[in-house]
Amino acid sequence: MWTFEHSLVTQAKKEAIWALYGDMRTWTAWDAGIEGAELHGPFQAGSTGWLQPEGQERLAFELMEVVPLRTFSDLTRLPEAGIEIRFEHTLETVNEGTRITHRVTIDGPNAGELGPAIGADMAEGIPQTVASLAALALRTERP
Repeated sequence: MWTFEHSLVTQAKKEAIWALYGDMRTWTAWDAGIEGAELHGPFQAGSTGWLQPEGQERLAFELMEVVPLRTFSDLTRLPEAGIEIRFEHTLETVNEGTRITHRVTIDGPNAGELGPAIGADMAEGIPQTVASLAALALRTERP
């Protein structure tokens, strides 16, 4: 198994951040590593969609857990590669504002071999993604 996690504390409210999570049309505005994303159904556990990483083919995902204003996770299964990629997104109220945490876990029979290679590319962009999400949430609160 391979895991990477990054957190940032922002003054943005959970509601503004959650609204961006729930509207996949905004994802390319705060995640420079993706070219597009689409959800087929409501933003709730069991809904499926696709996400297209920059320069790659679309990847199917399923929302595994959705707890409004707190957390959501999505899972991409890549059986031909022998791995699964899970992204967890968590919002937590702290004294300084809202802590945003994005965590990626690569698991499966080939995670030991593929996790560090695939994960390193993902991990490189996650801090900027979280910072961009926080900045966009602040801008939507204060037009």
